[in-house]
Order: sequence, then C-alpha cells, then structure tokens
Amino acid sequence: MGEWTWRAFKIVQSMVERLPRSWAYALAVLAARIAWWFSPLARPRLEYNLKTACPELEKDPAALRRISKLNFRNHAKAYADLMQLPLARVESMRQRLKVEGLEFVDQARAAGKGVLAVSCHMGSYEVVAAIWSATLAPVSFFAEELEPRALFEWYRETRARLGISVLTLDHGGIRKVLEALRDQEMVITAIDRDITGTGHVMPFFGKPARIPLGPAAIALRLGTPLLPVCVYRLPDDTYVAEGTPLIYAKSTGNVRADQISLTEQLLRRIEGFIERHPDQWHVPHRIWEGSP
Repeated sequence: MGEWTWRAFKIVQSMVERLPRSWAYALAVLAARIAWWFSPLARPRLEYNLKTACPELEKDPAALRRISKLNFRNHAKAYADLMQLPLARVESMRQRLKVEGLEFVDQARAAGKGVLAVSCHMGSYEVVAAIWSATLAPVSFFAEELEPRALFEWYRETRARLGISVLTLDHGGIRKVLEALRDQEMVITAIDRDITGTGHVMPFFGKPARIPLGPAAIALRLGTPLLPVCVYRLPDDTYVAEGTPLIYAKSTGNVRADQISLTEQLLRRIEGFIERHPDQWHVPHRIWEGSP
C-alpha cells in the first residue's frame, strides 16, 4: 500500500466508523463486488487456493464462482468490522458472538502456561480478541508488519484501545510472545500462510506448501498447550468462535521432528476449518506452486 492509498484508506475508514453497522456492511458488499470483478490477481489466486482445498470445486465452476463471491463479501465485512473498531464497544460486540468449545480455552488457561491459539485467515478475529481480552486474559496478535508504517501503527493503536497487543514476526516480537505466555496471557496466530518465507515444506491439503513452525517451537519450549480455533460469520452477521480439543507438545529428543509432527497435527485441524467454511477463508496469496 502506497502513501496515497493509505490516505484514501484513512478517509474511508473515518467515514465507515461513524456509519450504522448495516450501512457499513452495505458499503462493504459494494466494494466486494467491484474487487471480485476487477482484481487482477486476488481473485485468481483465491480461486486456485479454494480449488486446492476443495477439489470438488474444480469440476463445478458455478459453485466456485458462488463461493468466491461470498468469500470476497465476507472478507469485506470483516474489513468493515475493523474500520468500526475505533468507536466500537465490547459489550455490543459480545451480543453478536457465540463461543463453541469454551471448555478448551478454560483447559488451556488452567495449565498455567498461557494460551497459544492457532488458526487461519478467516473471520473477524479482532471482535473475538477484544471480547476475550476484556473477559478472560490479555490478548496478543502475532502478525506481519504492514507497509506503510502509518497503516501498521493504525492497526496497532486501534487494537490496543481494545486491549489487544500486536507483536511483529521478528526476534523482538518472539521474545514478547514468550513473555506474554509466561504471564499466562493469550496469543493468537495463523499458520496457513508463510509470511516470512522460512517455513518448512509439508503437505497442506495434499500438496507441498511452506508452513511456519513457530507455534510448535514455542509449545515445545514452554509446554504451552496449542488451541486450534477458527472464527466465522453466520448469515445474520453474528459470529462463532469455535475452539477444538487442545494439542499438547511431546518431546522425543528430536526437536525438528517434534516441531514438524506438532505442526502437522495443527494443519489437519485447520484443513477441517477451511473445508467447512471455504467461503470465509480469504487468502488471495500464493501458497502452492502453480498458483497465478
């Protein structure tokens, strides 16, 4: 994103944050339609990823178009949620969230080693993180640093107002993640896309892809249980945060092999999330070789 694009984003955001939620969503749906028709790379890459995750879509172009459109629509609504965060109130957001598998969050917290929630790029995580931060424990996002710097600072400051810390994917960020977990806080990250280019190649939906081993490495080091979780939107624009049974790190003495084994277990859960909600998994980036 260039400087002028950032300025345009900030102008739009400052308007959207003051709109009623229904109006903000209507504007988001319009933007999604335009983006779906005119994006030169985002749509082809997204549809390639969807066909890889759901091979049946390869033989059903009509279904692929429908899910692709819904995918853009849901992602645009998530952006509207993000743009409205500066004036949002946690209490109003709580009324729109249903949590399934909260007992697994409680189990992870009871272990006393923090909660490391691992997921994929799906849903409005800021909403869930803000609620959890206000009701359970401080929450941090482990995320890439965006350009320009002003955009990243806006993300950081907006989330900080709701009690959410943003930790960058560098040595300083990793150190803060370890500190947060030792203080029994919650950290949320995603492993369905290798942002740093240092991931390990392993099967993801049956095709080799680079997957980050960071969460597994942290779990092995601290003994923190891993909580596979996803967030998705329902047709009435409420949300579901779905937690699944914890995955515990077990050391065999072979650190690399243990990291790979643990990450493979996480990937199988994440594949399940995506298979059940392909219209919400928005990753218009290259994951596999052969992608546009």
